[in-house]
Amino acid sequence: MGDTDDRTDDILVGRDGAIVTITLNRPGVMNAMTTQMFAEFGRICRQLNGDASVRVVVITGAGGNFCSGADVSGQVERSTGEAPSAHLRNMRRIKESAQAFHELQHPVVAKVRGVAAGAGLNIALGCDLVYAADTARFSEIFARRGLTIDFGGSWVLPRRVGLHRAKELVLLAEVIDAAEADRIGLVNRVVPEGDLDAHVDDVVERLAAGPPLALSMSKALLDNGLNTSMSQALEAEGQAQSVNFGTRDVREAGAAWMEKREARFEGR
Repeated sequence: MGDTDDRTDDILVGRDGAIVTITLNRPGVMNAMTTQMFAEFGRICRQLNGDASVRVVVITGAGGNFCSGADVSGQVERSTGEAPSAHLRNMRRIKESAQAFHELQHPVVAKVRGVAAGAGLNIALGCDLVYAADTARFSEIFARRGLTIDFGGSWVLPRRVGLHRAKELVLLAEVIDAAEADRIGLVNRVVPEGDLDAHVDDVVERLAAGPPLALSMSKALLDNGLNTSMSQALEAEGQAQSVNFGTRDVREAGAAWMEKREARFEGR
């Protein structure tokens, strides 16, 4: 994107003002992620989380696909004879990246074309908003590889589609099309392939124009809501609102309403 372009071998990070786009970039293997890519993905998320000038993060894939999950090619042969502890250490490193991703304070939007499978699907589902082309395909493919669900899927999937639907997707490991993903609530919206970029651009611009602090706190309140009681949720809402009332953005919103113009939020 415009302002800067921070490139690594397999993950591209582009920035246009306050909007950052992360592109998974191994199109020859449908953007399957290596162990090094997972580590880099976590590093990028931690870096973005500490950058208050960022307002929105977009995650997408290169070459017409989102992400086919972890690159397991040759992994079985390489891992023969390795102790379970070695695999656990590797999975804990991947866990750190997943945690960093889910802790991003900024709104995160997934732009999904083609295949989103395995950990790739769970990256998409970990975003706050998921928009898909009508040609997209989705699968919790782990069981076909003799594996169990990972990269936060066991936490996020039931919260998106309900427990029984989540079990069906995981245990049968079927591939579903965009229409079915939309029907069961796996995505926010499906749009024609040719309209996807424009639709996501519009959503992202609206998010970027919003009050950054208020949006980040609303995101946190919603993410935590299912894990709290009503009393705890109300208390957390009250604490967040008390912070908002002390910001310039609230005063700007009031002035904009009185002056019949769009508010210009600064995140202060």
